[in-house]
Amino acid sequence: MIQRPRGTRDILPPDTRLWNRVEAVAREVFSAWGAEEIRTPVFEHTELFVRSVGETTDIVHKEMYTFLDRKERSLTLRPEGTAGVARAWIENRMQDRSLPLRLYYIGPMFRYERMQRGRYRQFAQIGLEIIGAETPLADAELLAALHEFLVRLGFDDVEIHLNNLGDPDDRQRYQEAIRQVMEVHRAELCGDCQRRLDENPLRLLDCKVPRCQELSAGAPAMDAVASPASREHVAGVEALLARLGVPYRRNPRLVRGLDYYLRTAFEVVSPKLGAGTALGGGGRYDRLIADLGGPAVPGVGFAIGEDRLIDVLPEAFRLETLARPRLYLVPLGDAAQAWALELARDWVRGGVPVELEVTGRSARAAFKRADRDHFPVVVIVGDDELAQGTVTVKRLADGSQTRLTPDRVPGWWLEHVR
Repeated sequence: MIQRPRGTRDILPPDTRLWNRVEAVAREVFSAWGAEEIRTPVFEHTELFVRSVGETTDIVHKEMYTFLDRKERSLTLRPEGTAGVARAWIENRMQDRSLPLRLYYIGPMFRYERMQRGRYRQFAQIGLEIIGAETPLADAELLAALHEFLVRLGFDDVEIHLNNLGDPDDRQRYQEAIRQVMEVHRAELCGDCQRRLDENPLRLLDCKVPRCQELSAGAPAMDAVASPASREHVAGVEALLARLGVPYRRNPRLVRGLDYYLRTAFEVVSPKLGAGTALGGGGRYDRLIADLGGPAVPGVGFAIGEDRLIDVLPEAFRLETLARPRLYLVPLGDAAQAWALELARDWVRGGVPVELEVTGRSARAAFKRADRDHFPVVVIVGDDELAQGTVTVKRLADGSQTRLTPDRVPGWWLEHVR
């Protein structure tokens, strides 16, 4: 038997209802904040991710799905969404539009990484970008939209962890400060961190190995070397979040896994996922578009992992979404089937969700199925109903039964079920 590749999964009904509902809420919230959807290819030229994400990051170093096409060109399944948005922004001359431009995306990403709860090698992200604004107000708006999205899903316990990653010149000084502190502990570091110490010391702060975390705790905070402008920017973001009542706290160890972030960087943490595991995050990337060959245009964005998000959805939202009352329409006999199909079409047009019995079940078998699958209402169409131009409507909760003309069924449904 052929099975799905490791790190992927089949999302089956009724769970697909949760995915559709979460994505509908995302579209509703982000559109209300002025954003429009962008769709980019699921694979890009490998150079895009090497130049944007950073050659020394774990994503590029060991997590990307990279392959050669038939003309020996190196292509990569996208490991994240922002780089593709930036490439599309440049290639399609979106700088000619009014700025700032708010764009959101929903779609699959791919990373070869260790499996754990809520983490897959094919996973989905929901992201929002604001391109063309460099003020703390843009960062705060992005976080307000993210918080509103989570509130609409019923979350009341998430917290935003926020840090200042400084400006590019600050990062060079900070990397050297980390290197000086950690060099004496080189032999105690994991193999990856020994490489990071030479290539990109900032990545040491993102290591999940306990001993590396203990050692890197002695590294200075970015604020110790950050420019006054970057400190003022992040403080401005925090002040705006406090005014809105958006829960946040400063986390001086937060660096994120992408090299293009500067100044504001953040993650969304849920207690249900445990320490060290984030639902998603993002930050400011004022140099990214210019580094990819475009104009010097600032940006800020986030991506949230849809797999993890759905895994920890509040129970009330989950139950409400999975509840799917449908009218179960059962024709008895060949003569009733054609009329039942016509009724199903008319009722669907009238706003009634209908499941038509198409296998020829008997009335007894149909009621057994209705009980097993929790249909609230069964509508019978048999010879008597056909002769009288009526249908028999039965509520399974209390066993009550009534005869109605077909045109009255949508109104009855809205009054008694929906």
